[in-house]
Amino acid sequence: MANLYLTEQGSMLRKTGERIIVQKDEEILLDVPCHKVEAVLIFGNVQVTTQALHELFEHGIELALMTRTGRLIGQLTSPTTKNIELRIDQFKRYWEEDFRLGLSKIIVHGKIGNGLNLLRSFSYNHPECDLASEMGQMKSSMTGAPAASDIGVLMGIEGNAARRYFAGFAKMMRGPFTFEGRRKHPAPDPVNALLSFGYTLVFNEISSLLDGLGFDPYLGYFHSVEYGRASLASDLLEEFRASIDRFTLYLINNNVFKEEDFYANPKGEGVYLTRDALKVYFAQYERQLSHEFTHPETGENTMLRKCFRFQAEKLASHIRGGVPYTTFNLEV
Repeated sequence: MANLYLTEQGSMLRKTGERIIVQKDEEILLDVPCHKVEAVLIFGNVQVTTQALHELFEHGIELALMTRTGRLIGQLTSPTTKNIELRIDQFKRYWEEDFRLGLSKIIVHGKIGNGLNLLRSFSYNHPECDLASEMGQMKSSMTGAPAASDIGVLMGIEGNAARRYFAGFAKMMRGPFTFEGRRKHPAPDPVNALLSFGYTLVFNEISSLLDGLGFDPYLGYFHSVEYGRASLASDLLEEFRASIDRFTLYLINNNVFKEEDFYANPKGEGVYLTRDALKVYFAQYERQLSHEFTHPETGENTMLRKCFRFQAEKLASHIRGGVPYTTFNLEV
């Protein structure tokens, strides 16, 4: 199953039988069976009928409402049974400082390792690109993470590793765009816009998944509790960031997008993909998340979207039964 992205302004989502229809005026833009849809993401001015909502909820399909630029406004989900026992254990574990710090060390160690793997792979395929300094400093951070005395120190280690990583990421640009460092809220250039948008989409998927499995997505362990932020989704996102970075690098270095595919907000609030470019992005994104590969841990055929669930289920086992947690390993 895949996500359905609705970007056509003024269109309407309705149902007929067990199929959902996207229509604008008298034209049918899309007709798809419900059983082929995992979630529906609406960007901007798209209407939804009550009957369509009923059909989505009956099939367990979540609906996310976004601004045209991709900022999440809210989510609607069916009232499925929640795993209250998991939530109780999740909250209990939050007050165990050793547990929080231990899990946070694993998350940071895995995140740095995945970023290092991406730089190492690129350096191997492009020996003319000197990434030795960045990789050396990232290795040092990776070694230091397990010895961090508290989460504050660990965040400092992670932040330093991220700066060195993105310095290396800038060297890997082979397309028409330049990258002068990670900037967000809002993204000031096309590369940062692509990175932020990818992170946002995966973050939303993980947040919905955690909620569906019975977690409270807002109670994290590495990321502090903050009003309105799904901190646990932020925790789990960390180990998948390098996967999105690799995808972004593919889009840039293969000239999938050009300068005219982006526009600056007239209020000076960042750079975003145009509507037509969004459609291209979603197609590429779905292909990336549905691409099959051999899981480095299980040896089975899988895809990135399935790995989100696999990691969430491992986290539940770690919280409830003390089963050791291991992060997703990006092999490139």
